[in-house]
Amino acid sequence: MIVPMKKLSLFVLDKQKEDALTKIRDLGLVHIERKTVSSTTISDLNDRKNRVDLALNILKNFTPQKGEKLLPVANAPSVDKDLINRIIKLSETRKALGDEIFNNTRDISRFDKWGNFNPKDIKRLNEHNVTFLLYEISFTEYESLKEERVIVLGKDKKKKKVRLVAFDKLQCGEPYQTPDKSIPEIEALSNEKRAEIAVIETELKSFYKFIPEIEKRKKWLDAEIEFESARVGMEPVFLGDDAGAARYAISLFSGYVPANSVGVLRRAASENGWALYADDPAEDDFEVPTKLKNNKFVSLLYPLTDFLEIVPGYREVDITGAFLVFFCVFFGMIFSDAAYGLVLAAVAIIGMVKTAGRVPAFFKMLLLLAICNIGWGVLTCTWLGLDVGLLPDFLRNISLPLISNVEAAKGPLEKAVVDQNLMILCFSLALLHLGFARLRSFLACLLKKNLKFFSELGQLSMLLGMFNVVLFLVVSNSYRKIPLLPISLYLLIGGFALVFIFGNYEGSVIKSILSSFANFISTVLGITNVFSDIMSYIRLWAVGLAGASVASTVNSMAGPMMGHFLMFAAIVLLIVGHGFNMALNTLSVIVHGVRLNTLEFSSHIGLTWSGIAYKPFAKRLK
Repeated sequence: MIVPMKKLSLFVLDKQKEDALTKIRDLGLVHIERKTVSSTTISDLNDRKNRVDLALNILKNFTPQKGEKLLPVANAPSVDKDLINRIIKLSETRKALGDEIFNNTRDISRFDKWGNFNPKDIKRLNEHNVTFLLYEISFTEYESLKEERVIVLGKDKKKKKVRLVAFDKLQCGEPYQTPDKSIPEIEALSNEKRAEIAVIETELKSFYKFIPEIEKRKKWLDAEIEFESARVGMEPVFLGDDAGAARYAISLFSGYVPANSVGVLRRAASENGWALYADDPAEDDFEVPTKLKNNKFVSLLYPLTDFLEIVPGYREVDITGAFLVFFCVFFGMIFSDAAYGLVLAAVAIIGMVKTAGRVPAFFKMLLLLAICNIGWGVLTCTWLGLDVGLLPDFLRNISLPLISNVEAAKGPLEKAVVDQNLMILCFSLALLHLGFARLRSFLACLLKKNLKFFSELGQLSMLLGMFNVVLFLVVSNSYRKIPLLPISLYLLIGGFALVFIFGNYEGSVIKSILSSFANFISTVLGITNVFSDIMSYIRLWAVGLAGASVASTVNSMAGPMMGHFLMFAAIVLLIVGHGFNMALNTLSVIVHGVRLNTLEFSSHIGLTWSGIAYKPFAKRLK
């Protein structure tokens, strides 16, 4: 459920606005209205925060190994400034040393082919008017040389180059610029730089233990930036025209607050002498934040939606309950392996035990998804991708024959029937999922007495008709005959007619029809969209089948290694292979399982996920 919000305007004396902001922050109820503000203080705080972020990123790249000897940190520098500056300075020095080593290595690679020589000897010869130049020229240029005094040092036939020493400047090419130091000297210098880098890295690792304190500093800076932005964003309102009246200046603080919390703010305003005005947000106000309130079961989805940062708009519908139910089904079908579900359940239970007393919602959600995964794996008799013949009888007996691998293993005909049953299930889920969306939209329009409910009824009609068309085109074959029912054509034609007449209804049927004519192509394509949306659900079967194939392949690779000296390698292969498959399944769930809810389902219920999450102005230092 989306919690009703009120638009809040709070008037306080300008000289008391910092005290008022502190008290409002302590209440932790008001979502500040977004404004673009700037000040010297905000810029300074942002610069400090950026340096803290940089220091954190640097330290996270230097995790000390267990048992590694680190430098003692006596009189630890201040986290606020000294430590941050020290970390950044060390990183910059390390980078500069690395650049020097890179340049030295490049010089060595350039001059190594000339052999080991001392550049100082060449400079000394040049100082005594003895020309000594190094050239690398092509064979053609070398053959064109006539009486020039040169000594050939080597020939590179592959690159068709000639290296030589000339005692006079040649007309072809430019001489090599010799380095200031010899190759051994450059190598020695690089080794010194590497030693300095090792010392710097050891020092950075010794600062790794300060990461929690640095993160606290970052949170403090975030709070200060938020407070300063709110202070600067308060609009001053002056009473009177004379200069002396400036002391009676009033500042305006605006934001949004849950309707059921307005009373708390009214009491605070009365106690502190503030003037408060709260009213319903305007219809054209698109900055109203969304606060969701659901029961404990439905709230299990919040870790996923928070991770994806998706929020319904304030005036949209909350589909969290339907999202969770169908996502659990999609998760089980995509992971599709009971053994994987047991692994996920074990991870969830271990996490819940270790965080007993304050269990994160993530572990509860993971346990729910694991149970759904186990349930689907039991029904299809899918256990770690193993051949059903290797499984105990009781596991095969508790599977559901219509979709079970036990039935599919009997022969090609049985497998084809099972595959078709799974496809029918996917399309049935599509009808149920999308039909629920359209039915909800239909009831919403009906309750508002908006004739657009005829359009929603038409969309529902097209869904039913297209469902039969999809079954006829995709599933119907020699094993299972599914006829194209005449009623499906009536549903499609009738549904399209209702959508065409009422799809753009805004108080006038004539205007709605004219608008449909103006957008005739997009209106006609609506039928195609219904077909593609239903077809999209076949991904549940296809992705699950792909995961099962990967699991089976891993087993077939490890099977021949079992029972002899390669058994350890087989165990490693099984762990790595199935771990990789679980990682792929996790990605598939996010890509496909989430997509069916946030795209196909949401488009049919009119949800754009354009909301702004309710984030009250409050202390967040913990």
